[in-house]
Parts: sequence; structure tokens; C-alpha cells
Amino acid sequence: MRKIDLTNFQVATSETARHINRRIALSIIRRHQPMSRADLARRSGLQRSTVSAIIGQLIDEGWVTEGASPVSGRGRRPRLLHLNVERAGILAVDLRPVTTRVALAGLDARFLMQTAWPTPGTPEEFASEVARTVAAFRKTDPGTVYEGMGVSLPGRVDSAGRLVFAPNLHWRPVDLKQLLESSVGLPVVLENAACACALAELWFGRQPDDVRHLVAVTVSEGIGVGMLLNGQLIHGSDAMAGEFGHVTLDEDGPPCSCGKRGCWEQYASNSAAVRYYQGLLGGAAAPAEPSASAATLKFTDILRLADDGDAYAIETLERMARYLGIGIAPLVTGLAPQVVVVIGEITAAWDLVGPIVLDVVKRRTLSSNTTQIVPTDLATQPRLRGAVTLVVQQHFGAPNVA
Repeated sequence: MRKIDLTNFQVATSETARHINRRIALSIIRRHQPMSRADLARRSGLQRSTVSAIIGQLIDEGWVTEGASPVSGRGRRPRLLHLNVERAGILAVDLRPVTTRVALAGLDARFLMQTAWPTPGTPEEFASEVARTVAAFRKTDPGTVYEGMGVSLPGRVDSAGRLVFAPNLHWRPVDLKQLLESSVGLPVVLENAACACALAELWFGRQPDDVRHLVAVTVSEGIGVGMLLNGQLIHGSDAMAGEFGHVTLDEDGPPCSCGKRGCWEQYASNSAAVRYYQGLLGGAAAPAEPSASAATLKFTDILRLADDGDAYAIETLERMARYLGIGIAPLVTGLAPQVVVVIGEITAAWDLVGPIVLDVVKRRTLSSNTTQIVPTDLATQPRLRGAVTLVVQQHFGAPNVA
């Protein structure tokens, strides 16, 4: 139970009740469709007259459609309700330091079209490129109604949508929400990529309904952590909760973009793996020859080389896995999540790295630990799906009323 914040509260009105009941109805239909009005009344506990009023409004607005009725023996056959997943288009943006991907999706997080381009050097150039992409999408499918845009990014934004911390982007603090909304003319929701991925697991993932404590770990150019505890996303003071990638493991370690040395992401990120592999090559008497030169080597090259049996690539991934386990272990002990979800290209080599991560975590946590550590499916594009979730939850999630 939350304590009421007497400095920032909203009293309940009849409109508040209608707002909550509407979201309850939408969420039940989304989960249990197709269903009749009577089924909805039974599942929700709402009066049938209330259900009829809500459904009438949702049908008028295009959120819900009535489908074919099943054959019944007697009486009037009920009309079945369906969520209209084609009603609205949701723009999803996966912003990363090297590449940005933009997609158009439906309410079911199914991607309808997408594109990618090199991430510009400034927020203003980024906003202009997003606007050009959205204009191209609209030209391709002019009939789509755009509900909003979600952006997952490698950093932290405050409650007003201001980018306050993004060391791997090398961008200054900026009101990114206002910049994007003025460029595309749509409401924009911004969130740290790991937090967005955690929400996506809650809304579209493979987790059972009783999962209320989940930690998402994104492994890319850096490392991000998103925390869902008691079903609530944790942001902390100044929206900085979850920056475990910048927890120091070794004060004499490699310099980090945050200004410190020896941060977790300097050992367990994709960038760290590339540097380590290049170091192995540089110190080898007869180095193996990767398909990409050392100057253009990418993490995906290391994955491919390891799959081909390259000893240095395998050693690099095994080292990365050990450090992933070292960083995940205190998350498990300190937060006691039901599930830790790992997101990133590293999951393509989970057969190799997974057992190492699990072994390190087991040796460094309490014997009573029951936390599951699982990889996501890269094919679902979890960071883009997280961006979709940012918009979806505004219509289906519980509203903040006090």
C-alpha cells in the first residue's frame, strides 16, 4: 500500500472512476478476447449498464469492434467483442549511439514497417531525421491514425521528458520530449531502454501473470538495468535508478564515458568485448584473421567468429559472461526479483554464455535464491517492442490517481 503524498495528490471524482473502469474493460478485452458484454461484466464485476456505456464509447472511438457471434441453442446470440488492433499506429524508436531504428506497430506490438539509419551527432539532427521518417511512413500508409511515439534510449530522462544522462550518446542535457513533439506533431513518451524492455516483458513477454518483480538487463554499447518491483517501474531520485552499468568494479580499471574508471559496462558490454578481443589479437604471435579488420570489428563479428570456433572470440565471450554474472548477482541478492531478463545481441550465444552467467550468480548469491535468469528472443526486437509499450500502457495501464 502506498502512502498518499499530501504535497501532490488528486482526489477521486466520477470521471476518475469512469477512467479506471474504461481501462479495466480495455485490458480484460485485450487479454480474453473474443468475449461478450456479459462475460466482461462477470470478469470485471461492473454493472451491465456500466459495461454497455463503456463499450458503446469504445466502439464509437474505434478501440473495440464487434465480431461474429457463436452459434447458440436458444435466445439472442451475443455479439463478441474484439480489440481493434488495427485502430491506431504506434511509432517506436530505438535510439542507440551508432544506429537508430524506427518502426510503425499496431496495438499488439506487431511491426508493420520499419527502417534504420546512423544516429546523428546532435539531438536536433536526430529530431529532424525522425520527422523525415515519420513523414515517409505517413506517405506510404496515409490511412493510419497515429496514436503517439515511444522512444527507448541509452540514458535517463526525468518526468518532464528532459534527457539528463546519456554518456554513451555524448549528448548534452536537452528537453528531448519537446524537441520531438514539435518535430513530429505527436505526443511522445521517452524512457530508458532497459526500463522500456522491462515494461515490454510485463505487457507482451512470456512471463506469467503473477510475475510482479522483474529486472531487465540490456547489454549493448553499455549496460542498462530496468527494475519492475511490485509491478511498478522504479525511477528513483532524479530518474537515475538503475544505473548499475556505472557501478565501479575496479577503481583502477578502464576509463568510462561517465567520467569514472572500472564501471561494470567496461567489462561486460559489447564495446568491452570488442576491446578485449582486439587486445588478444594485438598480443598474439600468430593472430587469427577475423572477417573484419580490427579497426572495423563489431560485436556481431565476435559472435560469428566464436560460432566458427575462433579461440579468441570464445575466450572473449566467456570473459564477458563471467562479468555479466558478477554484475547480475548483487541485483538478485539485493532486489530478489522473480526473473532477470537479459536483452541484447549476447543472447544469440546464450548456449555458451548462459551456463557461465548462471554458475557465477549461483556462487555469489544466497542458497535460497530462486530467481530465474533468461534471455529474450532477438527476433522480437525487444527494445523496439519496449518503445511500443510506452504508448500502449497509457491506454491500458492503471492511471495515477493518488
